[in-house]
Amino acid sequence: MNNYSSRQRVGVVGFRGYSGAELVAILSRHPAVEVTLLEHRPDAEQRAAPLGHRPPKTIPATAEAVRREGLALVFLATPAESSIELAPAFLDAGTKVIDLSGAFRLRDGEAYSRWYKERHTAPRLLERAVYGLPEFYRDEIRNASLIANPGCYPTAANLALRPLLTAQVIDRSRGVICDAKSGTSGAGRKASLKTSFCEVAENFSAYGIMEHRHVPEVLQHSGLGEREFTFTAHLLPINRGILETIYVRTQRVEKPVDLLSIYEECYAGEPFIRLYAPGKVPDLHAVQHTNFCDIGFVFDAETQRATIIVTQDNLVKGAAGQAVQNMNLLLGLPETEGLL
Repeated sequence: MNNYSSRQRVGVVGFRGYSGAELVAILSRHPAVEVTLLEHRPDAEQRAAPLGHRPPKTIPATAEAVRREGLALVFLATPAESSIELAPAFLDAGTKVIDLSGAFRLRDGEAYSRWYKERHTAPRLLERAVYGLPEFYRDEIRNASLIANPGCYPTAANLALRPLLTAQVIDRSRGVICDAKSGTSGAGRKASLKTSFCEVAENFSAYGIMEHRHVPEVLQHSGLGEREFTFTAHLLPINRGILETIYVRTQRVEKPVDLLSIYEECYAGEPFIRLYAPGKVPDLHAVQHTNFCDIGFVFDAETQRATIIVTQDNLVKGAAGQAVQNMNLLLGLPETEGLL
């Protein structure tokens, strides 16, 4: 672990949500930063804390407070509409922003309106935002002021698909099917009937069929067209974790090691990507509470079918951990600091 003579100050808005709480937990252990909580809902219910517990300092979620406290960076673990409202003021105050919502992930307001079912009120920031998937956009992230932290499902799907699409070994005319499952924390902390205990326990359900708002992120960064990609999300009766089963037909692939070689070349030296030997695949226990994304596959040469299994923790690599990975790049810190 590195020793730092002084810590940079960062703030978290939305620290009561699942992703926000995970973020605070990671940052509280990070040796190079000091975390401050930014309160944007003063009427929110306070969690009970044990005697003697000393939480991080709390300040109002205003540009004036951020400027006064000298925060180098602010995380927005808030709904998209709140991020759209807060981000411009924080950027104008001179702080960098990492947004964990979908507010700035798409490239134009028209696409946002289609998938999020509402008008984007800060469209000028869509061109300014850098998509925070370090494995693909590391150099752009380092020089950015606004990071759109990727969605949990697209992080896994793009990491699994893009190397094979770039190598042109997927037969796109046959379509790509992504069968995705997530723990209930992916739906956020806000109470709803669909995520209540009696609805989730001992159950398994699909949702967002043909209209899930994470689909355009996969298309935007994989290069697939909407006609080529079928995505269905499912709700698992567990707290955390994502497992995606992706079905593709390949072309010009003779043996399993050919696919493995593509992944190995693409992810050589990547600290958070772990690959499995052909025929071996990861499960959720391998990645829960970590910032790893694990990829394995099974390939049949005769039929040119490949089934790819990709797993990650939706609250870590799919949200808070990836946000810290982006923070490290923005602040000039080792990319793995606080995450390994």
